[in-house]
Amino acid sequence: MAAALLADEQLVWESWIATRDPQAGNTLMKKYMPLVTYHVQRISVSLPKSVSRDDLKSLGMLGLYDALNKFDSSRDLKFDTYASFRIRGAILDGLRKEDWLPRSTREKAKKIDVAIERLEQQHLRSVTPHEIAAELRIDEEEVFSAMNENFFANVLSIDEQPSEQDDKDGQSFTIRDEKAERPEETLAKNEIIEEMITVLTQLNEKEQMVLSLFYKEELTLTEIGQVMNLSTSRISQIHSKALFKMRTLMEQVI
Repeated sequence: MAAALLADEQLVWESWIATRDPQAGNTLMKKYMPLVTYHVQRISVSLPKSVSRDDLKSLGMLGLYDALNKFDSSRDLKFDTYASFRIRGAILDGLRKEDWLPRSTREKAKKIDVAIERLEQQHLRSVTPHEIAAELRIDEEEVFSAMNENFFANVLSIDEQPSEQDDKDGQSFTIRDEKAERPEETLAKNEIIEEMITVLTQLNEKEQMVLSLFYKEELTLTEIGQVMNLSTSRISQIHSKALFKMRTLMEQVI
């Protein structure tokens, strides 16, 4: 049965590659739709609720279709891997082009940064989200969401250019070799890794587990909730608080 399914899939791929048959294209789009859903779920975790998942899905679908059109089956590269680059790249590129972070959130993040600096100078120590929220007379959840969203926006501002790796002359997809590092780069990376390990040990057990399952095991928040017997919303809260703590602690050691 499995062999028959593989044979059928191979025929679909051959039809698509040879003639760009629309029916074969639709079949492949449906087959790899879970890749789009996966990347939408992971990226949307750090975005405001005002950002529509349907919009992210549309961007991801464009990335998947682009992957189907540009995939070189003669290369020693799995389509799933190639498509993931394209899907994630299309979503991030779309977010970069749109001012998806509300102005109010940016202003709130600036106020929180000012409050953190003022409170730290006042108390001569790291301040808690509860103290920041009390200072600004807002909810703790607003502190977490505003700072995490602003952090993700800063990450997006970095020019990754993940979907422009292919040139326009039809050259095959290649993954850039990043292994050759200069000694100073290796040293800096090792120092950051050591600092991150130190920061991680300062998180509580639940926070460490959520980050490990999300970033290392690549489970969704819903799946993590099932593993830890907690609701998805509770896992989302733990995730947000853990990122906030890491961001604050990393700023102190870097």
